[in-house]
Amino acid sequence: MIQNVRNSFGKTIAFSLFVLAVNDINEGDSVVTIRTNKVMTNRLLARRQMVVEILHPNRASVPKVEVREKLAQMYKTTPDLVFAYGFQCHFGGGRSTGFALIYDTADLAKKFEPKYRLLRQTGTKAEKSGRKQRKERKNRQKKVRGTKKTKVAAGKK
Repeated sequence: MIQNVRNSFGKTIAFSLFVLAVNDINEGDSVVTIRTNKVMTNRLLARRQMVVEILHPNRASVPKVEVREKLAQMYKTTPDLVFAYGFQCHFGGGRSTGFALIYDTADLAKKFEPKYRLLRQTGTKAEKSGRKQRKERKNRQKKVRGTKKTKVAAGKK
């Protein structure tokens, strides 16, 4: 559809407006391809770490739960040992890249993985103590040095 429009200077400008047909695509119809590269075995942290590239045409993005399940299937492990993070969609859509870590055991994952990622994975909320308690704990920790700070932080039990 071509239209003639006057701009602010009084000149007539012709511009065209094209409407593309958009098809609704079901989740089952769209094919998602997951590729891993730069796979490295990190023995010190007991995990495999890799860059994940996801091709998802006709989809905005792929949920991390789905990525974890597919990676677990690819590397013959369970989804709770797979931690996917840092995904960014590339310009133009249809492609995302991020990182994934696959731990050997759940205990090692809890030991090395940051607390916020563990909470995200399980879907639980972090329990925050009261503001006054946090401030008191901080001031008690200031009075001691070294490993004794953790004992003070744990409190009297």
